[in-house]
Order: sequence, then structure tokens, then C-alpha cells
Amino acid sequence: MAALAAVSVGTASKALNGRGSMRPETRQRVREAAERLGFRASAAARSLQAGRTYTVGMITTDSIGRFSIPVMLGAEDSLGAGRMSVFLCDGRDDPIREQYYLDTLLSRRVDGIIVTGRRAQPRPPVRANLPVPVVYAFISSTDPDDCSVLVDEADGATKAVEHLLAIGRRRIAHVSGPEHHQSAATRCTTAAGRLAGAGLEFAAPPMFGEWSEAWGRHAAGTLLANGHDFDAVFCGSDQIARGVADGLRAAGRRVPDDVALVGFDNWDVMAMACQPPLTSVDMDLEGVGRAAADMLLAAINGQPAPGRHYRPCRLVARESTAVTVRPAPGTAPAPPDRLAAQPRT
Repeated sequence: MAALAAVSVGTASKALNGRGSMRPETRQRVREAAERLGFRASAAARSLQAGRTYTVGMITTDSIGRFSIPVMLGAEDSLGAGRMSVFLCDGRDDPIREQYYLDTLLSRRVDGIIVTGRRAQPRPPVRANLPVPVVYAFISSTDPDDCSVLVDEADGATKAVEHLLAIGRRRIAHVSGPEHHQSAATRCTTAAGRLAGAGLEFAAPPMFGEWSEAWGRHAAGTLLANGHDFDAVFCGSDQIARGVADGLRAAGRRVPDDVALVGFDNWDVMAMACQPPLTSVDMDLEGVGRAAADMLLAAINGQPAPGRHYRPCRLVARESTAVTVRPAPGTAPAPPDRLAAQPRT
């Protein structure tokens, strides 16, 4: 291969392993020669030479995978660019099982570990004084010296309320998960604060229950039965929002004409199956995974970033908050694809 590229063996090795300084065209010529010859670098030799295994462990407590799988996909996107592999271990909220997997990963000499789960609240470090760097993704460590990559849930709640205000809704109710849950508390407190900044308050006392469609249906029925006057509902999750949509429809309330609806998570299974499709806050979990992997790689290379690092959310608008632009008298109505989200008057 070196002969085909007209370089020395040492130069060919450096070009293929991304080391050394050389002209870009020389590096490219070596890679093209390797491609022509079907050459593949030995992973064992690469590891031995670098003193690394080019593997990373990921420990999760999210058995269903609702949150950990998107985080893992994002991490693999970033780690794959560096030709690193990921070992996924499911701790199942069992401390003994988690420690077993931690010992297993260390015995395999992984270069670092990512810890994730299904709850955003802080958790104790997996273990003190580990020989490899650890980054927490979506969840955080109670140790401020650890590196944690988190979703800015307050940012997401703010964007949800601002969207409802922008389309003219002023009587906004809030239905969420368990009151003791950090995510439910953060989303509720932030939404209330944003409304207060606009001189408003919730149209009804915030309602807390399960993260489920059944709770959403029950909450919608309760809001209506108690005679609360509301024109929008901001829900703490897409599951709850789908249940609220079902409950409103069963009571003859139209979404979004009578009541606009916003969820949280942008879980496609729920958001697209909702009738109508649900506007929701996307936490960009794959982005969280990519950022966590990037920070882990930096730590492996001697550049740790301790502390909590927050990533913004984005709002994905769908039909549950659409507003039909009514034509002026004497003009033809706009075709369906010309409907726009405009503030109501």
C-alpha cells in the first residue's frame, strides 16, 4: 500500500491513523491506495499502539428505552466518527446490577462511561474515584465536579407558553405528572412564571397525576365538570396530552378551535397518533447524546468539563395549535395548505 501511494511505511501508518503532519493530498493518496487494496486497519494493533480500547460503556436505568435509545443514537453518531464502539448495559434501577455492569465495563478497559436514565432528577455518582471519565446524559450527578449534560426543561416550558400566547390563547390550563417529580415541577413553575410575566395566571389550579393517557382523559373531564373557562391546555407530557385530546373530543370540544393543546417530549408515537396531531416540545435527546459523547471524548483526551451543561428545547408545531385564517368578507377562502398560525382576535 505504501508503495502504491509512493510514500514510506511510516507515512502510510500516520496517514491512516490520523497522526502526524503532512500535506492533505498525501494523506488522501494513502487513503485511496488503502481503499483500492481493501486494506482495513487492525483494531487490536490500533488499541495497543494508543493505549486505548476505543470502546465506551453506557449504563442506563431506562428499561423501556424511551429516553436512553435516542441518547445512545446521538452518542453513537459522535463516537462513530472517532471509530469507537458502545457497550449498552441496562441497570434496571438495581444498584447491585449497576455495580456489576460497572465492574464488567472496567474489566473490558473501556475508555469512558456515559450514564443515562429515564428521570431527570440528580442521582448519586455511579462510583467515586473511577479510573476513566464519566459523563451523565439527560440525568445529572449530585457531585458538582461531575460532568452532566441536561435538557433545559424550563426553556421548553417557556416556549410552549409563548407559542400559546402568540396564537392568542389567554386562558391556559396545565395538566402534568406527579407533583413530586422534578420535571413536572419545573415545567409547571416555569409556565406559571411566564404567564405571570404576561399579566396572566393559569385558568385553573394546576393538575398533577400520572404520566398517562388515562390521567389526561380524567383531567380533561375534571376541568370541564368544574366549569373552568379555558382555551388552551399545556400538558407535561405527550401521553397526558393525547388523553386530554380524547377527553375534550368526547365532551364535544374541538381541538384546536375551542381548545389549543401542547404536549412535551415530541414522542412521535404519541404526537402523530393524537387527533389532531400534537404540537409538542422536543428535548432533542439525540443532541444530548452527541454532546455527552463529545464531552466524554474531550475528557478522555485530558480536557474534562465538570458541571451541568444545559441544552435548549425546540417547539414542533402541528395541527393541535393551528389557527385558521378567516377570509375577509367577499373574498374566497384560502386553500387548506395556505392556513397559517396567526394570533386570534
